[in-house]
Amino acid sequence: MAEGREKTENRILAVVGPTASGKTGAAMHAALRVGGEIISCDSVQVYRGFAIGCAKPTALEQRQVPHHLIDVVGFDEPFDAQRFRELAHAAIDDIRRRGKTPVLCGGTGLYLRTLRWGLVDAPPANEELRRRLMAQESETPGALYQRLREVDWVTAQSTEPRNLVHIIRALEIHAHTGEPASILRSRHGFARELVPMRVVLLHRASNILRQRIVRRTEQMLAQGLLDEVSGLLKQGVPVDCRPMQSVGYREAASVVLGNEPVIGLAERIVHSTWVYARRQRTWFRRERDVEYIDADDEQTLINLQP
Repeated sequence: MAEGREKTENRILAVVGPTASGKTGAAMHAALRVGGEIISCDSVQVYRGFAIGCAKPTALEQRQVPHHLIDVVGFDEPFDAQRFRELAHAAIDDIRRRGKTPVLCGGTGLYLRTLRWGLVDAPPANEELRRRLMAQESETPGALYQRLREVDWVTAQSTEPRNLVHIIRALEIHAHTGEPASILRSRHGFARELVPMRVVLLHRASNILRQRIVRRTEQMLAQGLLDEVSGLLKQGVPVDCRPMQSVGYREAASVVLGNEPVIGLAERIVHSTWVYARRQRTWFRRERDVEYIDADDEQTLINLQP
C-alpha cells in the first residue's frame, strides 16, 4: 500500500477499461448507489461539439447523475494530462464539498495515471518543434511513428501509430532531453499514490468486446455520426485538430471530405476501434493496483463502491 494512503472511505472509485466495455453503465449504477457524481476520464469528451463519436453521456444520463470534465474546451484549445489533472482535482474538491462521492469513469489511461500518481518531470511544449513535426508527417505519413520506434521503442509499443498527439509529445521530450520518454517515466517510479483510488478494470472476452464494438459503431452511424462530422467541418473545425483525429471521427471525416467511400466505413471504424481497445487494455494491465472485474458479473457491478 502506498505511503501516506488515506483511509478507504476517502478513496475515489475509478471505473476504467477499453472502449465498449460497459464503463458508463457501471459508473452510472455506482454513482446512483453511493450518491456520487461522475468525472469523465476521456480525452475526446472534453471537447464541445463532439458527442456521437465519443459516446458522450446523453442529456438524460447527465440529468440522472451530474458529470464533470465534459464539454470544457473548444477544438482549438490546448488540453493535456496536466490540464486534466488540474480540472479533475477541482472537480473532486467541489463534489466532496457538497457531500457527494467522486466516481471517475473513462478509458484514457494517461489521464488516470497522471491524476493518481502525478506527472513525469518533462519539458514544456515547443510549438515551433510541433509545427515542424506535423509538416514532416504531412509530407511523409507514418514518418513520425517510425522515428518514435527508433528513439523510444518502449513508448512506440504502447502508442497507436496514428495517435499524433502522443507521438509528437514523445519526440518532443526526446528532442529536448536526449532521453526517451519511457526512461523519464521509469525514473519517476510512480510509487506514491497522490489521489487514493480503487481502480476497477472491466474485463470482457475478446470476441465479446469486438461484438460490442461492432454494435456501438452501428449505433453511432445510425445516430448521425456523419452528419455530426459534416456539421463540425462546416463550422470551421479543421480535420487535423485533435478531436477530429480520434478514432471514429477520423474515418468519418475522410468520408465526408470525399477521400474514402461510405461503403466500408463501419468496417474501418470497427478495425480502428479494435486496435485502440487492445492498446487500452494493454495500458491498464500494466498499471499498478488495479482490480479486474468481469463486466458480465452483474452482482459485483451493482455493488461497486470506493
